[in-house]
Amino acid sequence: MESSRGAGAAGPASVFAALGDPTRLELVARLSDGQTRSITQLTGGLGQTRQGITKHLRVLEQAGLVRSIRIGRESQFAFSPDPITRARSYLDTVSMQWDDALGRLQRFVEAEQRTPRRRRR
Repeated sequence: MESSRGAGAAGPASVFAALGDPTRLELVARLSDGQTRSITQLTGGLGQTRQGITKHLRVLEQAGLVRSIRIGRESQFAFSPDPITRARSYLDTVSMQWDDALGRLQRFVEAEQRTPRRRRR
């Protein structure tokens, strides 16, 4: 019997927090090829116990970046790219807001430089 569970739509902060750990970032990199992997397959070469990797996978699952699929007695883990897409969209929006703000600041400074200054008495 196969069952699947995973987090719903996580906000950008939880995605960034989950990706802020080098081990979790490596787990996402390993899963990003689209293949499902078991805890044993994911633990190899990371220098951590299965329990440690499981905790990292749970954080990634809560952020929606990973989903677990139960196949018989074994859990397989798969990458879910949607939260990355939403986080990138969020960063694009913030980038445009900063670009707009910097453009307004530049226009203000340039206008101030063109305006003659009055002398104080």
